Amino acid sequence: MIHRTNASVTPAAVAFAVTAAAAPGDLPRTPREPRLAARGHLTPLHHRALGHAWDGWTLALEEHPDGAARAHTGRVSVLLAGELHNRAELARATGLGTGAGTGTGVGTGTGTGPYEGGDAELLAHAYARYGEHVLRMLNGRYALLLCDGPLLLAATDHAGGVPLYLHRTGAAVRLATEAKALLHPGDHTGTPPAGLLPVRGSQEVRQVPAGTAAVLHLETGAARTFTTWTPSPARHLPTPDQAVTRTREALERAVRTRLPAAGTPTAVLSGGIDSSTVAALAAGAGHGLETVSMGTDLGDEFAAARLVADHLGARHPGLRHTEITLTTGELLAELPWAVWAAEVTDPDIIEYLLPLVALYRRLDGPPRRILTGYGADIPLGGMHRHARHLPELDDLVAHDMAHFDGLNEMSPTLAAIAGHWTTHPYWDRDVLDTLLPLEAGLKHRDGIDKWVLRRAAADVLPAETVRRPKLGVHEGSGTTSALDRLFLAHGTAPDRVRQARRQALDALYDTLVAGPAHPDDIPLDDFLKGLPA
Repeated sequence: MIHRTNASVTPAAVAFAVTAAAAPGDLPRTPREPRLAARGHLTPLHHRALGHAWDGWTLALEEHPDGAARAHTGRVSVLLAGELHNRAELARATGLGTGAGTGTGVGTGTGTGPYEGGDAELLAHAYARYGEHVLRMLNGRYALLLCDGPLLLAATDHAGGVPLYLHRTGAAVRLATEAKALLHPGDHTGTPPAGLLPVRGSQEVRQVPAGTAAVLHLETGAARTFTTWTPSPARHLPTPDQAVTRTREALERAVRTRLPAAGTPTAVLSGGIDSSTVAALAAGAGHGLETVSMGTDLGDEFAAARLVADHLGARHPGLRHTEITLTTGELLAELPWAVWAAEVTDPDIIEYLLPLVALYRRLDGPPRRILTGYGADIPLGGMHRHARHLPELDDLVAHDMAHFDGLNEMSPTLAAIAGHWTTHPYWDRDVLDTLLPLEAGLKHRDGIDKWVLRRAAADVLPAETVRRPKLGVHEGSGTTSALDRLFLAHGTAPDRVRQARRQALDALYDTLVAGPAHPDDIPLDDFLKGLPA
């Protein structure tokens, strides 16, 4: 384990499980403690206001002032899990100040200096000015519940970065940031609103899509959805230099807004261009930095990561770098934890997330704020470096952006099961709005994949890193080989390995998420032996 002593700033809430109704009499008499994978401080929530009532729980990774994740102004109540990244713009537009505060407490903006209130309070003030359309102005990573009298808005951010699930039952609506909190209610009744995503294990529970708000009237039962963000289908034609400048500026802003107000951030560092750029920009911001890399006995990228860490350490003294090595058995033992946290069964997604979950669970000590390079491949087409023609590459990028929803790749629970908060600059809304519309010839140029990103980071990274070919974290850590060997060792024919992986993941989900089990209850070898051949 890696132990750390300095404090870190994490959001006032990272998860919640809440029941909302128009009147207290419509709420369950005794809200039970929720079933959540996220680990932290659970706080009961009992709120009564004009036209609505809430009972439930919020979860924070650290102790925060009571009510820091909530705000109540007259008829309007807000609960937010996660954080906003455009506080300054929102505070200025709302007349509350510059917005440069930490966003971790509750206070009142002065209108002249930095806004020091919490994100939920800022959102309540902005809603008073703009109504529900304020959700189209937010750049952040969050799931939120907002009630205006009996009108309920449930929304997740543009990327679905904090998943949000909804179950409508009778006169009440149950909401949670993890599906497992809703899949064991004992009363699956009610008709789900249209326009939401299905959830495995239930006919009634639904997931709010990325960039979407569900609007329900707690008295009449009327329901609708509206879109708050969608990937742009348009493509822009800046000059190469303009594209490089815009990319660098957007990433610098995204990294800067994600750094903690106190303590040292952590960056996952593989030595590839994605994670190395994030680490370099974080180190350059002057907050200090700790970088971590993980490998297994089947593979690692330690040399590539060490090259970057040494380069950054020479420029920014005090940078610390740590390498973690797992055996194949230790990595595979994390498979139930990955499914428990991600709540998905897609074999490719779990393969990507497995080494990250294993890494997060080995970062001991106080809660950390962890920056990652995850997600850059999607808007930049990094997974399709072998595409022969630019139109093909652009079609593949558009397809990937149209099908990421519901995969929970950015879910904070992946790290919150270990008490940490992750943040992903490449999926900042403004970064996506910069990278995605670039014409394909700026993403793959002169035979170089992710060309615009490599050029944008060329002055802060070693030349060898800028030239290094793409290698996924699952490839560099040996995860792909480890999973294949696991199923082959259990007698699976080589041509049925992928099918067997899907079957095993479905069974793990049904046992851990839709069922009552905990990952500690799952000896993986025995579990796999119990599956049909």
